[in-house]
Amino acid sequence: MSSSTRAATIAGTAALAVTAVALVARTTLTRQAAIARRRIGKPLGEDAIDADRVWRRAYEGQPLELLIVGDSIAAGLGAERRKDTLGGRLAKGLAARMHRPVRLRTVAVVGADSSTLPGQLDSLPGDYRADVAVIIVGGNDITHRIPVSISVRHLDAAIRRLRDAGTAVVVGTCPDLGALRPVPQPLRALGARLSRQLADAQAEAAQRSGARAVSLRRAVGAVFISHPDEMFSLDRFHPSALGYRRTAEALLPAIVESVRHLTP
Repeated sequence: MSSSTRAATIAGTAALAVTAVALVARTTLTRQAAIARRRIGKPLGEDAIDADRVWRRAYEGQPLELLIVGDSIAAGLGAERRKDTLGGRLAKGLAARMHRPVRLRTVAVVGADSSTLPGQLDSLPGDYRADVAVIIVGGNDITHRIPVSISVRHLDAAIRRLRDAGTAVVVGTCPDLGALRPVPQPLRALGARLSRQLADAQAEAAQRSGARAVSLRRAVGAVFISHPDEMFSLDRFHPSALGYRRTAEALLPAIVESVRHLTP
């Protein structure tokens, strides 16, 4: 066998080996994704509690308008009382810090990914303008295998649309999917890596578009990993009341600072 033939044979064998490994890896990840879906299920249903109302009416002045946009975490799925939803927590906290009532409006949708952000904003009345909007989205972009560039493009457009309307925007970046214990390895490790990549890209897009970014992975990721029984709800995927409290505490400083820049 000539050296050129031998080289071609080795290259072909290597290519076949790489293809075989890739197929095995894909099959493994597909199987593990199915396992994760069975483990998590939908014990919470697909409807979050409606927490939209004016919070802390006892304060004087016109209510601040707080808009919540994004996915099931933004919608508060997993909370059993409206005051424990993310929106409820944020509205109460913002009212206490600003000494103003806060009107909460939630357009976040359970199961949403970044491509749904335009539709969520379209659902608002034409004359509506929020003082501050909070966007949390990204987990479903990972599970739906949406490229980061496309996810970020939708987020960037939503931020710019809100900013053009005079609304301050705070983005809670994609949570660390590595905290989801029902997801087996190595799928969990892959989810962790992809969610971090998306979160970093979201933070850059937010800053570029005039929004404030809060890294949920850095702010609360560790406590979700170390205390999963307390931080996750029944499905072990969405936050519990305590999980939403910790998430709201991480977001509130940026929200308050944004509102103070708008308020004379």
